[in-house]
Amino acid sequence: MRMMSGVFQRQGRPDRIGDARAKRAAIVLIGPFTAISAFPLAAQELLPEISVTAVSPIRNLTISGPLAISAETFAPVAVVTSSQLRATGATTLGDLLFTTPGVTATSQAPGAASRPVIRGLDNYRVRIQENGVGSHDVSAIGEDHGVPIDPLATEKVEVIRGPATLRWGSAAIGGVVDASNNRIPEMRMPPGLRFTTRSALSSVDNGRETAAILDASGGQFAIHADAFGRMSTDYRIPGGVQTNSAAKSHGFSIGGSAFFESGYFGLSLTQFASLYRIPGVAATAENSRIDMKQTKFAAKGEFQMGGGPIESIRYWFGATVYKHHEKGFDALGNDDILATFKNREQELRIEARQTTAQTSFGTLRGAIGAQFGNQNLGTAGGAGGLIAPAHSQSGAAYLFEELQFLPGTRLQAAGRIEQVRVRGTAVDFPVGLLPGPGAPPEFAATRHFMPKSVSLGLLHQLPWDLTASINGQYVERAPQAPELFSRGPHEATGTFEIGNPNLKVEAAKTIDLSLRRAVGDFRFEATGYYTQYTGFIYRNFTGALCDDDFSTCGTGTELSQIAYAQQNATFYGAELGAQLDIGALGRGTFGVEAQYDFVRARLSDGTNVPRMPPHRLGGGFFWRDQNWFARAFLLHAFAQNRTGTNETPTAGYNLLNAEIRYTRNLKQAAFGVSEVSFGIAGTNLLNEAMRNSVSFRKDEILLPGRNVRVFAQVKF
Repeated sequence: MRMMSGVFQRQGRPDRIGDARAKRAAIVLIGPFTAISAFPLAAQELLPEISVTAVSPIRNLTISGPLAISAETFAPVAVVTSSQLRATGATTLGDLLFTTPGVTATSQAPGAASRPVIRGLDNYRVRIQENGVGSHDVSAIGEDHGVPIDPLATEKVEVIRGPATLRWGSAAIGGVVDASNNRIPEMRMPPGLRFTTRSALSSVDNGRETAAILDASGGQFAIHADAFGRMSTDYRIPGGVQTNSAAKSHGFSIGGSAFFESGYFGLSLTQFASLYRIPGVAATAENSRIDMKQTKFAAKGEFQMGGGPIESIRYWFGATVYKHHEKGFDALGNDDILATFKNREQELRIEARQTTAQTSFGTLRGAIGAQFGNQNLGTAGGAGGLIAPAHSQSGAAYLFEELQFLPGTRLQAAGRIEQVRVRGTAVDFPVGLLPGPGAPPEFAATRHFMPKSVSLGLLHQLPWDLTASINGQYVERAPQAPELFSRGPHEATGTFEIGNPNLKVEAAKTIDLSLRRAVGDFRFEATGYYTQYTGFIYRNFTGALCDDDFSTCGTGTELSQIAYAQQNATFYGAELGAQLDIGALGRGTFGVEAQYDFVRARLSDGTNVPRMPPHRLGGGFFWRDQNWFARAFLLHAFAQNRTGTNETPTAGYNLLNAEIRYTRNLKQAAFGVSEVSFGIAGTNLLNEAMRNSVSFRKDEILLPGRNVRVFAQVKF
């Protein structure tokens, strides 16, 4: 949605957007921590602009975000706004969210393949989606696999946790990362054309990026088109270059919507392509790289019912064709395709929003929905050695209800039940996971699961603009095909992976407490959580080394053997962020801010869950006025010595980031220009040697060194 000082009117809902209540709610929903760039939002976005313009958080939360009917969410929702996206210049969602409290990234190929990790949870416990539809890739199978969503073509990114994640299924135990844009217009806009250009240059990798975005509307129709591209060389690290880390990508999208008296419907077609290299000692020697392409068709719409128990019906649909080739030198020294992953996936979600009802207990609001998924995972070459083709199907029903039974006090309840079927080829490995006489037998296997989940949340407004909430969840997750059926080498991660076809449903019981203050000179948010897992599924380093087939396990030298295992586990942690506006400085406001987060995870046998993020503590200052925004922040990551079995410790580091940017809205547009924004941002300004404890290849791959980035955006 284009951010304007005027009021946008949604067909059928003339009073939802732009009134004073929505403006006040926008402040509370965003809160102080729409966080990125190693620190929470100190922003310019909070004061004064948000009070007169940014009604988009309310719109998004009622359309493609969690079910947030009231002004405040039950659990923290971190938001990365459009202006922050332009300033950070991150090329992946993992890099974008790396310093957000409670979030880090896999960092297998920084700048190309880096998936978000939320509270120490990754892969099949973190759902990544675009405009409410799953990313439909294979990034959860391997950390070297990229996510085909580029922040360059994104307007906002939300990290959603808590009860609302049940809306998207058991793959969202850790949370949901939702990237949103206007590829399917959801709101009727003033007639005319709106054109945006974005460009940036970065020093650490000689990076270049550009994007062009077109939105047009007239009568009952609106269309959107965008195209983007980026290119970088091997990035620099302290003392040298991280070899085999170059990347390039490009994409485009075209979509449109038709509006009518009681709603809208829209379609879009998107294509994303990327060619990127995989850093690491062996990967460099083998010239390893991934050539990825995805084509996605999406549709969504909303229909007002005009009375009765159902207020509106909404739907989201996505169908994708994904393929990537893993290329490099084969055993004969020929540069060839070594492995191929294919993924054809479809997803449909339909949701009916209930009409608000006044009951004897209070005001009741809610929604009921159904979700269906179908995935065909195809493999060839070395990928076929890792996992044979597999087919997964799922169907689910979910319910959300919210009751406001006292002024300032609300209760939210949610439930979900799923039916999951996974078919593939299993291998009967020996008990000790070491070779015996003959090859382990293979057999066709079909597993059926019925995960069931419930959540309950209570939110209460306190004096001094404080809001307290408590949430409890019981969530079950079905094992995924790679967890059940993996059976061979994965060169990029340096592992030989062994699945377990006998895995059971994983269950998590979570309680989290939150206290926040989102307005005033002093703003903060503090959250603590505790989770008990029954049958936690994890990848266990067995200590054995393998080469390219199982017969070499125990005598090989190249790949670390990991086996999917299951036992009970306990996770607990905290996330804290605070900001203080100290006072006027020149024409603007000067302030300070700080953050802290940690997660502790142990298995029931007393060992640590492997690849956990470290404690992190940071602080900095900011200054803002009507047009300028400046910030500097130092984040210290402590050493991670609480390692899993056969895992090495990771040294700590200091990450210093800074930025300054200028934005100006032009009342009388010159040459058709309505807004200009430009700036300069520096990351890792101390040029520290940083290793990510979450990465499988942390001992071989350093994160990028000192980087200076210049960026500009012009709106017509």
